Amino acid sequence: MLLFEDIVRAEKIVSKHTVTTPVVQSQTLSKAVGKRIYLKLENQQITGSFKIRGAINAISNLNPAQKKAGVVALSTGNHGRGLAFAANLMKIRCIICMSKVVPSNKIEGIKALGAEVRLIGTNQDEAQLEADRLSIEEGMTYVSPFDNIDVIAGQGTLGLEIHRQIPELDFAFVPLSGGGLICGVAKALKELNRNLKVIGVSMDKGAAMYESQKAGKPIFVKEEKSLADALTGGIGLDNKYTFELTKQLVDEIVLVSEEEIADGIHYAYWHESQIVEGAGAVAIASLLNKQFKPTGPSIALMCGRNINMDEHFTLISAKS
Repeated sequence: MLLFEDIVRAEKIVSKHTVTTPVVQSQTLSKAVGKRIYLKLENQQITGSFKIRGAINAISNLNPAQKKAGVVALSTGNHGRGLAFAANLMKIRCIICMSKVVPSNKIEGIKALGAEVRLIGTNQDEAQLEADRLSIEEGMTYVSPFDNIDVIAGQGTLGLEIHRQIPELDFAFVPLSGGGLICGVAKALKELNRNLKVIGVSMDKGAAMYESQKAGKPIFVKEEKSLADALTGGIGLDNKYTFELTKQLVDEIVLVSEEEIADGIHYAYWHESQIVEGAGAVAIASLLNKQFKPTGPSIALMCGRNINMDEHFTLISAKS
């Protein structure tokens, strides 16, 4: 379903419009864990998130008729921002459907890039209905935040980048939601390093992919409010790609609590001088709580920084 060559091809497109984000070794995490721990600072990416990678690749692969009709997507924020950026770059109409509980900073960030935002209902399932309607009735191309091969391949360019920067890794800790990020990164890394283990990290409430993997099939999981708001939402009962790819490529899934996510945000700021949102902090949180102890050099992917700054100030001030 997903070929390594898809990721290599995507990089030729994606690299023209993104930056190579740094990898740094965390001295304090390395000391705490007892192994070399590196951080991939994808929170420094254009638009503040990895999502731009998949969005650019997906839009670049549309045919002329699809580009003319425009694109529509469901988003908790970062996918919408990435897609809005890519659509604006290529002069394509873009509508982002979101629930009314999405943080206002993420909504405004999307609007600033020229996309239309439609706020529908109080959860992603309700917003999904509007996205589906626009796709059916107006012929717009629906671009899934995760369950789309071009999107997955675009996110996989992160894996190629990580391997070039730190080829000797034994473990990669990667945020897990719908699976687009982890599947792309895992496919790239494991193709280049057969011994590497990929650890998915999600919040401990409303983790749809985790619960679906336990059930052996995609299931409905009630969406719950979380500091890691970018990881919330379902994987789709008709999931085409990421459920199976996660099953094949992810070695273990660990969950972190809201308090641990808050600790991860706090740690990233005070120890690494990095601003991260909740989803960007879960990999660090999982290393801090030592639920899964790596036995060799590891990398924690900090996937985004798009947090409401008032909330961020509260979190970093709580224990400083």
